[in-house]
Amino acid sequence: MGKTQVAIDVARRFNTEIISADSRQFFKEIPIGTAAPTAAEQALVPHHFVGNLSVSDYYNVYKYETDVLQLLETLFTRHTAVVMCGGSGMYIDAVCRGIDEIPDIDTEIREHITKQFQTEGIESLRWQLKKLDPAYYETVDLKNPARLIRALEVCVQTGKPYSQVRTNNRKQRPFAIHKIALNVPREELYSRINSRVEAMVEQGLEAEARAMYPFRHYTPLKTVGYREFFDYFDGKTDYNTAIEKIKQNSRNYAKRQITWLKRDAGYRWCAPTEGAAFTSCP
Repeated sequence: MGKTQVAIDVARRFNTEIISADSRQFFKEIPIGTAAPTAAEQALVPHHFVGNLSVSDYYNVYKYETDVLQLLETLFTRHTAVVMCGGSGMYIDAVCRGIDEIPDIDTEIREHITKQFQTEGIESLRWQLKKLDPAYYETVDLKNPARLIRALEVCVQTGKPYSQVRTNNRKQRPFAIHKIALNVPREELYSRINSRVEAMVEQGLEAEARAMYPFRHYTPLKTVGYREFFDYFDGKTDYNTAIEKIKQNSRNYAKRQITWLKRDAGYRWCAPTEGAAFTSCP
């Protein structure tokens, strides 16, 4: 049992709806590779922020915070509780504690930095960020180009280090928040991930990735499950190696998610079956 199934079970117990906090599931063209809730699952419980965008749409965590808070105002008029499900820590934090307001980025700056990444690679972004904001460089996921690009955009736009622009002041929310994290033994977790990747392949992940190949420069496609197939399509690797890399990179992604969650002492860690049985707020 994974996050989606637990969220559905809890939502049905509370007779409520689910908000996705998986930033990859926002994009309608890539449901297989992002393990988006199926039509059958969404028929059981209404889901929001699943397949609501195109890979060509520009979207960010600041917009997500605003959109979710607006939706919650409506949902709380007909439900006493709402379930949020996902593993994108920054997006969860945006709703629970708020994200600092960041100025809009000029199109020329965004295009310049994006082109820099495309032509010079991620190492170029790391070098520039270390120069402009050494404090943030020490804490950011250096393997995540989206976060590096975002930080550089702000540095160039404002002339200040990104770490100084972010004040990290917690915003007060007009609702109580109760956090649950699923605790699965590492060996079992890795086995589940490997099995899920194999299931995705059977469901047509390769065909989905091939359909997205012409749009591979879009940010939502610079992620696990697509990068590896794109390398295979480019002749940089073989098919079996691509599948094994998807499994490995998915396991690494899960480790980073767990690390992020463990920074927050507010989470209640429990087994999936305990999470599914959650019926009241402690």
